[in-house]
Amino acid sequence: MNKYVTQFKGIGQYGIFMAFVVVCLLLSFTTSKFLTVSNWTIIITQVSINALLAFGVTFVIITGGIDLSLGSIMAVTGVAAASLAHPDTYPVIVPLVIGLLAGVAMGALNGLVITKSKVPPFIVTLGMMTIGRGLALILSKGRPVSNLSDSFNFIGGGNVAGIPFPIIVLIISFIVCSVVLKKTILGRYIYAVGGNEQAAKASGIRVNKVKMAVYTICGGLAALAGILLTSRITTGQPNAGVGFELDAIAAAIIGGTSTSGGTGTMTGTLIGALLIGVISNGLDLLNVTSYYQQVVMGAIIIGAVVLDSWNQKTT
Repeated sequence: MNKYVTQFKGIGQYGIFMAFVVVCLLLSFTTSKFLTVSNWTIIITQVSINALLAFGVTFVIITGGIDLSLGSIMAVTGVAAASLAHPDTYPVIVPLVIGLLAGVAMGALNGLVITKSKVPPFIVTLGMMTIGRGLALILSKGRPVSNLSDSFNFIGGGNVAGIPFPIIVLIISFIVCSVVLKKTILGRYIYAVGGNEQAAKASGIRVNKVKMAVYTICGGLAALAGILLTSRITTGQPNAGVGFELDAIAAAIIGGTSTSGGTGTMTGTLIGALLIGVISNGLDLLNVTSYYQQVVMGAIIIGAVVLDSWNQKTT
């Protein structure tokens, strides 16, 4: 029996990668436009925003939490950055720093309320989702913020040596997040808190500080995603990011991050985000309507959670 349990765990570890390869092969046979450099550039560029959100929420889910405020944080930071990014006003570094600080502050506030009040993360971040959306509308006065500088628009629409800048941001963020999770003391503490919070406390880990750190990181990455989106569409939209938190959580779960905490990798999350992007792109190429795409994505998410549940029962 133990032999079959071990085999099942092994399949679980590599299942997402195998699914990704199978989907890519099926789409390559179905449409000739799929395996082209231009199409893959589009896929990865589109995936970059969801992947940044997914990296942040992966930290949170590993500790056993959740963050539903990502989309609203994107909207607030995008509007805040856009308000300071008009031509001939401030250097591009100013809107970048202000936007990132806004996201970090909102993430830190999530963590503070969760750790001090002991209110479930679902409720706290749901409240922050509403607060953030309201703040975005207040800052923008309910209207899109346009007329952005070329240097700011370069962040989401420019390229370096032929590589779109969002892809460069994605690669750097993936490397940094992977190092933090796998090679630092904070990363080990994150896994410890998610694996067994009481045991982590007993071993001297400051659990509240770890939770504060992951929600702050999550807010910062959401801010970065919001700035990329704002730059890409050249407008600060107060309604931007609606539903993006669900796609990010889906990418993390599909990538093997356990909803019960203690398990997950940035590599798995990246493949999960790519899988979602590839499926969406493939369905677009096959002229499948967005209504059916939502059904497909929902089925994939449920399947990933069911597999995670089965995997937990074997441990």
